[in-house]
Amino acid sequence: MPSRILIIDDAPANIQTLSTILKERGYDINIATDGRQGLELLERIRPDLILLDIMMPEMDGFETCRRIKASTTWREIPIVFLTAKTDTGDIVRAFELGAVDYVAKPFNAHELLARVNTHLTLAHLHRENERLLLNVLPASIANKLKQQVGIIADRFDDASVLFADIVAFTPLSARLSPTELVESLNRVFSGFDELADYHNLEKIKTIGDSYMVAGGLIEQNADHLAAMATMALAMHENVRKLDSEFGNLSLRIGLHVGSVIAGVIGIRKFIYDVWGDTVNTASRLESHGAPGRTHVSEIVFERLQGRFALEARGTIELKGRGPMNTYFLGAPTP
Repeated sequence: MPSRILIIDDAPANIQTLSTILKERGYDINIATDGRQGLELLERIRPDLILLDIMMPEMDGFETCRRIKASTTWREIPIVFLTAKTDTGDIVRAFELGAVDYVAKPFNAHELLARVNTHLTLAHLHRENERLLLNVLPASIANKLKQQVGIIADRFDDASVLFADIVAFTPLSARLSPTELVESLNRVFSGFDELADYHNLEKIKTIGDSYMVAGGLIEQNADHLAAMATMALAMHENVRKLDSEFGNLSLRIGLHVGSVIAGVIGIRKFIYDVWGDTVNTASRLESHGAPGRTHVSEIVFERLQGRFALEARGTIELKGRGPMNTYFLGAPTP
C-alpha cells in the first residue's frame, strides 16, 4: 500500500509541483489549502507524513503544527515544513513545535524526495517498534517505561489470576518433532491469546506448556472474575476441539482472586508480571486440579455462586497454604 502524504499549502503552483513529483514516486497525495482545512482532512484520513507551508490564510503552519502535535491521535505523524521563510528563528520554532525537518523553497526535487523517503522509513520503523513493544507490555506500562527509570509496580486489591497447564505434555513432546511441538503449542496459546483479548483480560506469560492470565489489572473491569471463569470454560473447549488431532489433550486450570502486585522489574528483557499470595494460590490450585476441570478457591465460589455451576471438591491440602475448601467450575447457570 503506497504511503499517504498530506500537502498543506495555499499556492496552486507549489501544490501542482509537489503532487507531480510525489505521484511519480507512487505516493498517495491529499491536498489542503490552509491549516484549518488540513485539520479537517485529518479527521477523515491519517497520512503517513505531512508537508506543511507556514504562510497561509485562516491558520498558518505554526498553529497547524501546534494543534497536530497537541493531539494524541495525530502527534506521531511526521511533519516536514516546506516554506520560503528561512530565518533562523522560524526554523528553531518549527523544530520546537515538533517538526522532523525544515526544507526551504525553492527546493530541489531530489533532495526533497530523499528527505520524504527518510522520514517515512523512520516513521515506519517507529510504528513497528511500538507494535512489538505493545505485544510485550500493556500500553500504560510501556509509556511509563519511556518516561521513568526504575521499578514500575502497582498494587491491585481485587485481581483474578488463572494458570492453565497442558496435561501429559511430556508424552506428547516425545511423539512430536521439535517443530511440530512448537507449532502445536503456538496454535493452542494463540487461541488463548484471542480469548484473553476478547474478555478484556491480560495475558501475563507462558512458561513451557503453562499459560498465565490475569484480570482486574490495567483494563479496569468490575466483572473480571466472571470474565475469567468464562474464559476458562472456553479454553477447555478450545483444547477439546484439538483432541482428535493430538489425542488425549486436556487442560488443568486453577483460578483464584485477591490482591496482587503487578509491574516490571529488572533492566533487560522486560516482562509485565504479577506477584503475591493470590498468584501462588492460583498456581497451587492448578497443580492440585484435575484434567479437563477448572479448580477454584472458596472465595471464587462465594463470588460466582448463582452465576456458574460449582461442584464442591471438599477440603484439600495446598502446599504452603494448608487445608482449603475448593470447587470445580461448571457452566454458567441459566
